[in-house]
Amino acid sequence: MTTKPQRTERRADALSKERIVEAAIEILDADGESALTFRALTTRLSTGSGAIYWHVADKNELLAATTNDVIDRVMARVVSDGEPREAIRAIALGVFDAIDAHPWVGAQLFREPWQSAMLRIFEGIGGGLQALGVPEREQFDAASALLNYVLGVAGQNAANARLARDTDRTDREAFLGDVAARWSELDPAEYPFLRQVATQLREHDDREQFLAGVDLILAGIAAAR
Repeated sequence: MTTKPQRTERRADALSKERIVEAAIEILDADGESALTFRALTTRLSTGSGAIYWHVADKNELLAATTNDVIDRVMARVVSDGEPREAIRAIALGVFDAIDAHPWVGAQLFREPWQSAMLRIFEGIGGGLQALGVPEREQFDAASALLNYVLGVAGQNAANARLARDTDRTDREAFLGDVAARWSELDPAEYPFLRQVATQLREHDDREQFLAGVDLILAGIAAAR
C-alpha cells in the first residue's frame, strides 16, 4: 500500500521581505490600513502565514517597513551633492507626492516619529540647512518648522482627496469649484478675505502652492540670518 507524501510547508526563505512589503503597499493603497491583515497577505501571496512571520513580526513592523520603503524611494531621488536649497525642495516635494499617492504614509509618520523614515526626512532637511549655513542654534527650530509644514500640508492634501472621493466628487476641479462657490457666498463683512481668494482656490495648483510655502519658509530662514 502506498501512502501520499505529506504536504510540507513552503520554506520561509522562498518569500522575500521585499515582496511582502510590495504586496502590503498594494493592499494599503487599494483599501487602506484596516484591510492590511496577515490573512489578506497570505491570500495575495499564495503562501502560509508562517512564511510571512518569518520576515515580519507583526502589523506594526510591517507598516513601518512599507513606510520606510516609500520614503527610501523619495530620498534616493535627492541629489546629495546638489545645491542644498534645491535638495530641501526636492525632499519636500517628494514627501508631498508620496503622501498624495499613499495617504496612509502620512498617518504612519505621525504615529511613529522615531522610525527610520521620519529620521531620514528630518536628517535630509537638517543637513540641507547646515549646508546653507544656518547657525547651529537655529537649525533645530528651522528644520522642525519645515518638517511640520511638509507633513501637515501633505496630510491635509491627502485628506482633501479622500473627502472629494467620499462626497462623490472624483474630479478635483469640480470639488474645488464647489468649495469656492461656498466661499463666494460668505458674508462679505465677516469673511472678506475668503471671498476675495475664492477664485484663486478654484484655479490654484496644489503642488505649486505647496512649494511656494516651502520657499517662503526658506526665505524667512535666510532673512533671519
